[in-house]
Amino acid sequence: MTDNQIFTLINIAVMTVVMWITPLQFVPFMIWLERKGSAIIQDRIGPNRAEILGFRLFGMVHNFSDVVKLLNKENITPSHANRFFYAMAPFWSMTVSLLPLLIVPLAAPMDVFGHTVRFQAADFSVGILYILSITSMGVFAVILAGWASNNKFSLLGGIRSSAQMISYELSMGLAIVALLMVYQNAQVSSMVETQGRWLTAFGHTLPLPNWGVFLQPVAFLLFLIASFAETNRNPFDLAEGESELVAGYHIEYSSVKFALFFMAEYSNMVVASFVIATLFFGGYQVPYFSTNVLTAHPKEVLIVVCVFGFIKCVLLGYLIGLKARQQKGLYTKGVEKWEPFIFSNLFYVLAVVCLGVLVYAFTGSLAVWFGPILTALLQMGCLLVKVLFFCWLFVWIRWTLPRFRYDQLMDLGWKMLLPIGLLNLLVTGVWLLISK
Repeated sequence: MTDNQIFTLINIAVMTVVMWITPLQFVPFMIWLERKGSAIIQDRIGPNRAEILGFRLFGMVHNFSDVVKLLNKENITPSHANRFFYAMAPFWSMTVSLLPLLIVPLAAPMDVFGHTVRFQAADFSVGILYILSITSMGVFAVILAGWASNNKFSLLGGIRSSAQMISYELSMGLAIVALLMVYQNAQVSSMVETQGRWLTAFGHTLPLPNWGVFLQPVAFLLFLIASFAETNRNPFDLAEGESELVAGYHIEYSSVKFALFFMAEYSNMVVASFVIATLFFGGYQVPYFSTNVLTAHPKEVLIVVCVFGFIKCVLLGYLIGLKARQQKGLYTKGVEKWEPFIFSNLFYVLAVVCLGVLVYAFTGSLAVWFGPILTALLQMGCLLVKVLFFCWLFVWIRWTLPRFRYDQLMDLGWKMLLPIGLLNLLVTGVWLLISK
C-alpha cells in the first residue's frame, strides 16, 4: 500500500468520525435554541434558573439537567411489547439520523505536503440517491416503535408516519429530479462545485451565484416542506400528536430509549439543514468568491474576516450587556449577577484580538500554507452560517404554524405538492430545451 493510499484511508476515517459526531454536538445547542426561540416568539424569558457554581450559561445548563434526569429515570419495558423490535427502534432512529452527513462536503479539497485532504467522508457518484435512500429508512424506526409497543396510540402514530412518508417522499423525489436535470450530475461534491459559478440564463450571465434555489425555486420549496415532514416537526408531527395520541409512537418509551428518539429528532433537523444548504444554497461556497480567489488572496481575506469579526464581537458584547442591564432585577446575588457582564466583556476581549490580528495582517507577511487553511476555515464557517439559519427556521416554523389534521396533510401531499412537482419537471424540461 502506497503512502498516498494510507493518507487517503486516514483522511476518510477522520472525516467519517467528524461527520458522525457533528450532529451530536449540535443536539444540545438545538435544544437550547428550541427553548429560547419559543420564548422569544411567545414573549417570555425561557429557561434561566438551573445553574452550576452560579453559572447559568443563558439557559444552557438545563440541557445538563435533562441528561442527568433521563439517565436516572427507570428504564421500563412494557410486558406486552415485542422486546427485540421495541429496543431496536430508538437505536435505528438515532443511527439513520447520523448517516446522511457522510457525503456532505464541509470545504473544498486542500493540498497538504503533496497530498489532497478532502473534507468529505464519502463521495459517491450517486450521492444524492444515497441521501434519499438513507433518510427514507428513518420512518421504519417510527413504525417499529409504534407496532412493537403494542399500544393503540403508538400504533396509530406509526401508521400515520408511514402514510405521511408516502405522501411527502414523492414530492421530495421530484424536487431532487428537477435538480438533477439542471446540474446533470448526482455527485454531491460536483453539485456544490457547480454552485460556485455565476448564474447564466439564455447565454447571459446574471449577478447571482449558481445556487439551486435560484435555478429551482419551486424544487427548493418542495424539498423544504418535505424536510419538515421528514423530521416529524410541526406542522407535520402527526406521528406524535400530543393532543390526539398522548405522545404517539414513543408513548411507551422512557429513560435512554426516549432520549435517543429525542436526540434523533434534533439530529434530523441538523442533517436536513446541512442537506438543504448543500443542495440549494451553495454548500461551503462563499457567495461571489470562488475557492481559487480565496486561496490566492489570503491577506485580503484575513483582513475582511477580522473586520467582520471585530464588528460582530463588539455588537454581541453590547447586546449582552444591554440585556443584562434590562434584566438586572432578575439576578440579585452570586455569580449569576455578574455572568452576563462576564460574557459581554469576553466578547470585547475577542474584538481586541480581532483588531490585533487585523493590524498584523496589514503589516506582516503570511506563510504559503496559510491561504488554503484560511480558505477551508472560511468555507466551513460559511456552511455553518447557512446551516444555523435553517436550524432556526425549523424552530421558527414549529412555534408559528399549528399542526395539520390528517386529511389536510394528505390533501397537501397528494393534491398540491405532487402536481406542483410534476408541473415543475415539465417546465424545467421545456426550459432546458429552449436554452439549448
